[in-house]
Amino acid sequence: MEKIVLGLPKGSLNNVNRGNTHKLLVDAGYEVKGYEPGNEAYEINVLNDPEIKAYLTRPQSAPVELNRKMVDIAIIGEDWVKEESIANDEESIKKLGDLDYGQTRLVVAVPSSDPYQNLTDFFRDNQDRESPILCFTEYPNLTRQHIMANKGYQEIYLDSIPLVQIRGLVNGDNEQVQIINSDGATEVYIAKGADLIVDNTQTGSSLKKAGLKILETIMESSAGLYAGPSCTGDKMDKAEMIYDQLFGAVKARKYFDIKFNISNENVEEVKKFLVEGKYCSDEPTISQGSDYSQVNVLIPKNKFPEMLQGIKGYGASAVIRGNVKQYVK
Repeated sequence: MEKIVLGLPKGSLNNVNRGNTHKLLVDAGYEVKGYEPGNEAYEINVLNDPEIKAYLTRPQSAPVELNRKMVDIAIIGEDWVKEESIANDEESIKKLGDLDYGQTRLVVAVPSSDPYQNLTDFFRDNQDRESPILCFTEYPNLTRQHIMANKGYQEIYLDSIPLVQIRGLVNGDNEQVQIINSDGATEVYIAKGADLIVDNTQTGSSLKKAGLKILETIMESSAGLYAGPSCTGDKMDKAEMIYDQLFGAVKARKYFDIKFNISNENVEEVKKFLVEGKYCSDEPTISQGSDYSQVNVLIPKNKFPEMLQGIKGYGASAVIRGNVKQYVK
């Protein structure tokens, strides 16, 4: 089979404190060289799967590379996929599945001292000003779409299209509302004279620290595995296999592997307690000895405290809690 080309994200999605895509790959069973957080190489080797060729990509560039068939699949945030899809006016990128990390919100923010409570109020209160409204963002397409759908904007500017400037390229007929592309650190543009920004945030703390408040949320986003138009046939089959492995590692993070000993006379009662309380995935695995049995269960992490109290009531001993690397159901 021709190698499948995988784009792996640079930046926050491979940060040990946020996403750590490298660890996800390792937990999924891949031996990866050249993708350690903070020490990523342009070309990344997947040592134990010769059918995968991997490259480092910037999240904002990955959808472009997918559409241009430069990579077949990529791990990226949904916000960047939507930004590219609007620009191309098509849905050529297919989501294979969510990976449940890298959660963020794309929001509209203004100085915390501003009186506005929403974007409609903002446009109504600024309709008579002479200078243009300036909005800085890394998401000019999503921003323009959101602004044009706003009730206040429609009342004042009707169907006119906000001007968008991406470096030297300018598009749009409404010069009174200008959306200007930024290249990161978007929140600093308020201090430099911007009226509002559109930026992504996890908790909103960085925006608050910069003296900003959130007016509206445009969308919520998380990391997923996406396939471009070049991913067909055998490549699509391989892509789905890769997703299954990755998702198995993601799902495993929600479980503990628990082992404990119980006297043989209490085995059936403990088994009934675990099954009826849904403290195991299907039913416990029991290895019986002469006087004691070892019980092994896979349990959701949030149910562990109550399960522990329950099995202690039956005389459980030698309780061992372990993390799970892969969970495929």
